[in-house]
Amino acid sequence: MNSPLDSIALFHFGPIPITAGVIATWVIMAILIIGAILVTRHMTLIPSSCQAAIELMVDTIDGQIRDTMQVSPAPYRSFIGTLFVFIFVANWSSLAPGVEPPTANLETDAALALLVFIAVISFGVRASGVRGYLATFAYPNPVMIPLNFIESLTRTFSMLVRLFGNVMSGVLVISIVLSLAGFLVPIPLMALDLLTGAVQAYIFAVLAMVFIAGAVSEDIHPAKTGNKRNSS
Repeated sequence: MNSPLDSIALFHFGPIPITAGVIATWVIMAILIIGAILVTRHMTLIPSSCQAAIELMVDTIDGQIRDTMQVSPAPYRSFIGTLFVFIFVANWSSLAPGVEPPTANLETDAALALLVFIAVISFGVRASGVRGYLATFAYPNPVMIPLNFIESLTRTFSMLVRLFGNVMSGVLVISIVLSLAGFLVPIPLMALDLLTGAVQAYIFAVLAMVFIAGAVSEDIHPAKTGNKRNSS
C-alpha cells in the first residue's frame, strides 16, 4: 500500500507533475463554475426550487458570518461561501466511483490553507491599511510580536493538518475494510465518512471566519475605534 503522503503523477505538464488529485480539483472547479453560471443566469422574483435552495444556502452562510465575525457578510460571502462549497463537494466526490477526494491529498489542503492565510492578510490590510494590520501583531503589547507572528503560521498549518488527517484517514480506513471484507461491509463507514466530510467543510470555513475576524476586528485597532467614536 502506498503512503498517504505520496502523490503519483499521471503525467507531466512540462516540469509540473499532474496527479489524480489535481485532475479531480480541476473537474470540481469546472462543475462548480458552470453550475453557478447556469443557476444564476435566469434569476426571477418568484424563485424556482433550485433558486430557492441556492438562496437558502446563501442566507445560511450570511447568518453564519454574522454570528461568527459580528460584521456585515457582504465583503466575505464570496470567499467563505466558495471555500465551504468547494471543500464540501471535494469531500463528497468519493461518491463517484473510482474518485479519491482531492482533499485527501496534502497539496490540495496546503493550497486551501494558503488561500486562508492570504485572505486574512488581504482582508486585514483592506480593513485598516498595511500599518494598521501590522500593528495587530503588537497586540496587546510589542513583546507579543514574535508569538503572534508564529501563531499566524501555526494556525494555518493546523488547518492543513486537520482537514488532511480527517479526510485521508476516512479514505484509508474504507480502502482497507473494502480490501478485506468485500463491497457491502464498508457502507456504514462510507456514510460516516460523508458526515465527517460535511463537518470538516463547515469547521474549515468557520476557522477561516475566525481568523479573518481577528484581522479586521476593531477591538485590536484602538486608533481606528477611537476615530469612529470621535466622528460619531
